[in-house]
Amino acid sequence: MARPRILVLSLGGTITMLPGDAGGITPKLGAAELVAAVPALADIAEIEAHSPFRLPSPSLSPGNLVEVARRIEEGFAGGCDGAVVVQGTDTIEESAFLLDLLIAADRPVVITGAMRGADAPGADGPANLLAAVRTAAAPEAQGLGTLAVLNYDIHAARFVQKSHTALPSAFASPLVGPIGAVVEGQPRLLVRPPRLPTLPSFGGPPRPIALLRWAMGEDGRLLEALPGLGYAGAVVEGMGAGHVPAEVAPLLGELAARMPVVLASRCMTGPVFTRTYGYAGSEIDLLGRGLIPAGILSGLKARLLLGLALRNGRGQACAAAAFAPYQ
Repeated sequence: MARPRILVLSLGGTITMLPGDAGGITPKLGAAELVAAVPALADIAEIEAHSPFRLPSPSLSPGNLVEVARRIEEGFAGGCDGAVVVQGTDTIEESAFLLDLLIAADRPVVITGAMRGADAPGADGPANLLAAVRTAAAPEAQGLGTLAVLNYDIHAARFVQKSHTALPSAFASPLVGPIGAVVEGQPRLLVRPPRLPTLPSFGGPPRPIALLRWAMGEDGRLLEALPGLGYAGAVVEGMGAGHVPAEVAPLLGELAARMPVVLASRCMTGPVFTRTYGYAGSEIDLLGRGLIPAGILSGLKARLLLGLALRNGRGQACAAAAFAPYQ
């Protein structure tokens, strides 16, 4: 029986890092070296390895991920059965969601990384890469969109979050939990969340979107400046279920009349409310002033979806339609 063909794209990150000359660890290993360090991969799949970037993940841009999405689509068109993206963990939740939005194919796309450098005792990179390739090669993983596989857990892109700065178990899906796990070398999918609409990868990178997290006493003085700074829209992480101080609500309404504004929550997880609280600055008040509810999406992910929805000059109606599936 022929082994599946899996495209492995390394973007850099801790999984590729070794000690540098100036101290600390820096990205050094490429995709081919990562694959060679895990001989068991040859028993699972025929690997095609490339290194489009060698960057720490804070330096990856949404434009980089749009390019990665296009390369995966080209790989699928050329006969690859699945794809694995390797990168730093700092931005995995954003990269996974971007790829989930941009790649419509049913073939598995899996993103992974490591919390420990390649030379660290107990480095988790090889085990994570092996689990990721096993998942990308599994027929059961088809039709689930982009998945994040770390520490043997399998997460759906729209739910996964980095929840710790140091632990190998840093990744969680607080709203629903992992949708599966790699056990005894076999991906076991326990939940199959439905695919949600995708957006074309050929439309370019997301438009610039401001992300504001609301804090006690914040008076909104930054809001008036946002349109003049080149932002196409804004995401506001409100308090609790989507609330801001009463005196800020009119300012957000004025901003929403000038650009699309999405209301998310600064809480770790949970949907933005739409019809419970009715006081000034509550979600009913803000949605009545033209803000768009983010639904279950975090502010980080809402920012990416809004930026993609606003490509080609699209406005409020298109932005609202993009968030409707996440309510």
